[in-house]
Amino acid sequence: MTTAAQSHYTPDPAVIVASANATIRQQILQRFDSSRIRAAEAVGGADAIGKLESSECQLLLLDGKLPDLDTQDLLHTINARFPGIDVLLLDETGQPMLPREWRSRDAQQLFRIASQWQMAPASDLPKQEGAGEMLPGMIGQSVCMHRVARMARLVARHDTPVLLTGPTGSGKELVAGAIHELSSRAGKRMVTINCAAIPEALLEAELFGYIRGAFTGAVQSHMGRIHAAHGGTLFLDEIGEMPLGMQAKLLRFIDKGEIQRLGSSDSFRVDARVIAATNIDLAELSRQKLFRDDLYYRLAVFPIDLPPLGQRRGDVTLLARHFVQKLAAGHGRLSAEALAFLERHSWPGNVRELRHVIERALILAEDGPIEPEHLGLAGAVAGSHMA
Repeated sequence: MTTAAQSHYTPDPAVIVASANATIRQQILQRFDSSRIRAAEAVGGADAIGKLESSECQLLLLDGKLPDLDTQDLLHTINARFPGIDVLLLDETGQPMLPREWRSRDAQQLFRIASQWQMAPASDLPKQEGAGEMLPGMIGQSVCMHRVARMARLVARHDTPVLLTGPTGSGKELVAGAIHELSSRAGKRMVTINCAAIPEALLEAELFGYIRGAFTGAVQSHMGRIHAAHGGTLFLDEIGEMPLGMQAKLLRFIDKGEIQRLGSSDSFRVDARVIAATNIDLAELSRQKLFRDDLYYRLAVFPIDLPPLGQRRGDVTLLARHFVQKLAAGHGRLSAEALAFLERHSWPGNVRELRHVIERALILAEDGPIEPEHLGLAGAVAGSHMA
């Protein structure tokens, strides 16, 4: 029986499977054995490094959750010490997440030979410890997005302020909405304010409201958006764009739960959970005195960083197929060649860019499958005749 302290030994393996899940290890080993490919198993990161040192391994299948070493740290070690080895990450069910490029054609061929057999359905495999469900509306299977989902689910139970960071188009608003829906405030409103979209002269009135006659044109009193979020959630998008003067007033609300409308000396108690989001490094802005230290520390009690799509291995195909089904009402499809190119693209515009690419491609493909030339991405088809 395989245990956490001992793993099966195969002399000079071409493939090593590293996972704490014995069922996943055995299923993958059987696939390679059926193909007469020498494969060995490792029960953790340290075990995998030991086997890499004593073999001519060409392909490492690496579980995204290991019991002894952080996956990202292990990847750095492998890249530094074994630069010729291809690494293929596995999701929580043992399914491979295809890499953007292969170092070795031999390793690619190893995988292609063994991948003729399908893994058991996910429902037949035991869940790994720490593997959780995705957030409502979130599509993905990558380790980094499972980490985001777990953090969001944990903080949703509390009223702690949350700071969502990550590049534009990475899904910060989706995560904010999921935190709200998973919280005890789900029955109330989530009010969204884009701090970059409202002119500075109007931002205070929009946030805090005003009374009749507070300024020219204030012909009637107006309840601000913070007040509208009472009992629910206030989502402050692009918080890094908020003017310094407004930051002080926002801090007072977060600390005391009170607001004052423009033109009035009366204070109102408002109970609203605060979630902020930014694609700017607020810590750096704070060092430059462009963002208040006290507000930054108050907002960043529970930070969640969303990775760019380029780091979410295995999620591109899932997202692309999801957008095709959603935008084409189940009638569109992607060719294997188009999917392969989508996996190789770096996606500087993240999930938002992918959705726009799929929407355009569906129009160009008409009733046929989406091919590389429909994607409109540089290098999709060398010498393509299409504009």
